[in-house]
Amino acid sequence: MPDCLRLKKSNCKNCYKCIRHCPVKSIRFSAGQANIIGDECILCGHCFVVCPQDAKEIVDETEKVRVLLRSGDPVIASLAPSFAANYEGVGIEAMREALKSLGFHDAEETALGATIVKREYERLLSEEGRDIVISSCCHSVNLLIQKYFPSCLPYLADVMSPMQAHCADIKKRIPNAKTVFIGPCVAKKDEAQMYEGIVDAVLTFEELTRMFNADGIEPKKEIVPNDRSLARFFPTTGGILKTMHLDAPGYSYLALDGVENCISALKDIERGLIHKCFIEMSSCAGSCIGGPVMEKYHKSPVRDYASISRFAGSQDFDIAQPVASSIRKMFDPIAHHASMPSEEKIKEIMKEMGKTSPEMELNCGSCGYNSCREKAIAIYQGKAEISMCLPYLKDKAETLSDSIVNNTPNGIIVLNDQLEVQQINSAAMKIMNLNSATAILGDNVVRILDPIIFLEVMESGKGVYNESVYLTEYNRYVEQTVVPTDDGRMLLYIMRDITDEQKEKKKKEELSRQTVEVADRVVDKQMRIVQEIASLLGETAAETKIALSKLKESITDE
Repeated sequence: MPDCLRLKKSNCKNCYKCIRHCPVKSIRFSAGQANIIGDECILCGHCFVVCPQDAKEIVDETEKVRVLLRSGDPVIASLAPSFAANYEGVGIEAMREALKSLGFHDAEETALGATIVKREYERLLSEEGRDIVISSCCHSVNLLIQKYFPSCLPYLADVMSPMQAHCADIKKRIPNAKTVFIGPCVAKKDEAQMYEGIVDAVLTFEELTRMFNADGIEPKKEIVPNDRSLARFFPTTGGILKTMHLDAPGYSYLALDGVENCISALKDIERGLIHKCFIEMSSCAGSCIGGPVMEKYHKSPVRDYASISRFAGSQDFDIAQPVASSIRKMFDPIAHHASMPSEEKIKEIMKEMGKTSPEMELNCGSCGYNSCREKAIAIYQGKAEISMCLPYLKDKAETLSDSIVNNTPNGIIVLNDQLEVQQINSAAMKIMNLNSATAILGDNVVRILDPIIFLEVMESGKGVYNESVYLTEYNRYVEQTVVPTDDGRMLLYIMRDITDEQKEKKKKEELSRQTVEVADRVVDKQMRIVQEIASLLGETAAETKIALSKLKESITDE
């Protein structure tokens, strides 16, 4: 598949929003980065629209168009009818003038090709009597059927899209003409490249606006009424039906928008539940005016529909209908090669995800997949990673946290801003002689501890670290730390039991005291003896006193 939609890896932040919104899950994650799987993607553009980091980008063809404009050949713009919603208040005449200022030879409405297409749809129903006919205007719907519902291909109208029908008609009328389609759809870039020789380049409305701005061009707010323009309704939901004669005998007519609705209908067709029906399908909610590359980047369905409705006439465009064979379009199945795991392998992957029983399969969809089993299959196919499962990560983090909290020798208590106990570990319960956590959880900390230190920390917002205190009621010495969270809504209280250290310290202090007392008694006794023999030894008395004093000082220092 041509590379029409790309990823800016530097902006992909591991959020998985794109896979949650991808209707066919055609995104692979590797090392936290999203990668579009080309042979599975239907180019609906949902990932482009929902990406919060603008990590998806559509290939820009403005330079390609400028090269065409400098080529010397007449370049004709085929302007999608949704332009009336994107450039509100600007008619085809004003757009033609603006496009000519850019260097285009001329500009026409794609709605001319839409008129050709809807007439062919009517002929298929009235002359060929097909059982089911699915409109083939939307390239994303065509890709959906080609890749995921190949059994429904016989029901897909083998007719060119309005873009192709119009550009083919332009090239038939104007020698050497080059055609540039301008619209709200990323899939049209792929369609133009897939069927070569009809459309030479595709611009989005955003790309066109950038070209206008670069050349200082602003289309005039001017609309010239034209009643022969019924096909301008094509970009709205039910717009194709609105232009058709809904009188084929025995047929019902249905308009569907949104990929999910289209998938549901295709499943019913596969099961043989639908017959004698013409189905207008569009991958975008609201049809083309809800397209992924509408420049506004926001949903304005009512206002946009009103703009189209005011712009459209009540009769067909005046355009000659080509022979049916000249607008034929064949659709072949497009295979994608994702192997399926065995049941044993699925169970093995589920076990790695922590899903060891049906009760543990939350199927929450946070990873983007509809079920844990579907996610396991995607892991096997290399499209997903186990770490994409948020409940799995939460459980893993909680298990690690609980393991640390419950195995640390330090007592830990978590309090809320009302000083109510939210969590307490076994070490803290042992220090305070509690049999179970339920005995205190939810109660105020005043039941077990003096609340003054907690009130001071709450008021100041500053923590207290390694403060030694004696807990009288528990006959224990602890070194306490109180840390507030950044938002000040929680307090973390850590107590280190230093009772044994304090007892050992007191024991050493008592031993030192006793040693000093013994030394004092020895000194006193020795001094008496020295005095008695002073007359005999004379000058040695002073030396003895000094030596004994030093001994006493040494013992005292210890």
